[in-house]
Amino acid sequence: MRLIPPMTMLDFFRKSEGVWFIQRTVHHFDLVADESGESNLHIGIITKDDPRVKTICEQQGIDPAKSMGGASFMWQGNLDEQEPNPDYAAVLVDIPDDDMGRSGKLLRDQGYVEKIPVVSRYWFGKDGILTIDTEYDNNQGQERCWFLTDDFRVRASTVRMMNGVYLMTYCSERRCVSEEVLAQMMQRNLSRD
Repeated sequence: MRLIPPMTMLDFFRKSEGVWFIQRTVHHFDLVADESGESNLHIGIITKDDPRVKTICEQQGIDPAKSMGGASFMWQGNLDEQEPNPDYAAVLVDIPDDDMGRSGKLLRDQGYVEKIPVVSRYWFGKDGILTIDTEYDNNQGQERCWFLTDDFRVRASTVRMMNGVYLMTYCSERRCVSEEVLAQMMQRNLSRD
C-alpha cells in the first residue's frame, strides 16, 4: 500500500498522534563533540476550542477563531517509566494561511531552541515534506519532517546561533505499539492454532 503523506498541519498532527521512539544524532560544527540519544515523544491532538489554543493565540495577538486546533508534545528519556515531565513539553497551534492549509503559522507556547513563546512559518512541499522555519531572539532554526511509512518518519533540523555556530540534528522516529494493539496482535496470533 502506497503512503499518502499528510498535506495540512492538522493531518500531520493526526498522523503523528501517539508515542514515538526517537533515535537522534546531533552534529555540532564547532569544538563541541557530537552527541546522540534515545527518547520518547508523546503527541496528542488538541481541538480548536481547547483553552490552551485561546491562551497561546492571545499571547501572540492572533484571533483564536483562525486556529484549526493543534497538538501537545511531551519528551521523556526512553527508559524513563514515570509520566513525562511537563518541563519537557510544548503546545503547537495551527494557523493556516488559507482553506487549503498547505502553509501557515505555528504558534508555540515555548520553542525547542529557546524556551520562549514563538511563531514559526510552515509549508508542505508537493512531495509531502513539512518544512518549519523559526526565528528566535538569538537563533534561527529550520526543521524538515516526512513520513516514510505510516509508522516511521524522519526529521532533520539545523540551528544557526547568533555567534555563527551551527548544529544539525537527524532523528529517526518509530511509532510505539499501544498495549491495545499489542493485545489484538497477540490474540490474532493465538487464534491461528
